[in-house]
Formats: sequence, structure tokens, C-alpha cells
Amino acid sequence: MIDTARTLLLLFDEVDIVRTQSLPISELWRFLPLGYLLTVLIETPVLLVGLPRQITVKQRLWCGVWLTACTYPIVILVLPAIFMDHSRALYLVVAETFAPLCECVLFWVGFRRVELGRRGWAQAMAAIVLANLASFGFGEVMNHYSWFGLF
Repeated sequence: MIDTARTLLLLFDEVDIVRTQSLPISELWRFLPLGYLLTVLIETPVLLVGLPRQITVKQRLWCGVWLTACTYPIVILVLPAIFMDHSRALYLVVAETFAPLCECVLFWVGFRRVELGRRGWAQAMAAIVLANLASFGFGEVMNHYSWFGLF
């Protein structure tokens, strides 16, 4: 499993493992509000476009804020503490699987009574996964160029 994760993340090999895996928790708390805002700004437009039409625009906007609010603190505060002495690849595999999976479950719980049909549910789950991939990609680019150090 770990070898597979490393193979999948070859593009991100140059990221400094020490810098990303052993930040003091106080630094992670300091980064949380800014990172949350950036994540919402990246994921919400994807959800606006990607969620099925049965979900109103107001609900789509709410999903952009709510889904991220439920998973982001765990990805930014809890998982780095758990995986501090492990490889960055393992942390990324767990975190980037956890977030969209949990957000899909939360979306289902929140909208299970809405008639989306099989195609609508697949579209919603794909939009959630795509939104998470977009914010992950943005974060990795920011991390690669050490832009997070500016904040």
C-alpha cells in the first residue's frame, strides 16, 4: 500500500517531508482559518457547476462551506498529528481519501430525501471528489513553491 502511494505521488517528491509533516500544532492552528477560506474558495465553484440541478444554488453554496467545515480541521489538525512520524505519501493517501469519502457520506445524509436518481447521485459524488482534487492540487502547488511560508 505504501509503495503504491509513493508511486502515485511521484510528482510531489520534491516536497520537504520534514517541513510538511512536523509543523508544530500551533502553526497548524494558525494556518487553519486561511487554509479553510482558500479551500472553500476553490471547492465551492466546482460544486456550483458540478452538483445536480435538483440541488439549489443556495444549497450548493452551503455545501461548499459545510462539507469543508466538517473535514478540513481533521485533515489539517488531526491527521498531521497522527502521521507526524510517517511518510508524507501515507498522510496524503489517508487525508485525500478521508476528505472526499466523508464529504460524500455527509452529502448523502443531508440530501438523501432529494430525488436525484442514480445518475444524479453519481454526479454529486463526482463533483465532490473533483472539488477535493482541485483544492488538493492547489495546495500541492502552493506547498511546492513554499507560498504557505508567506502567511
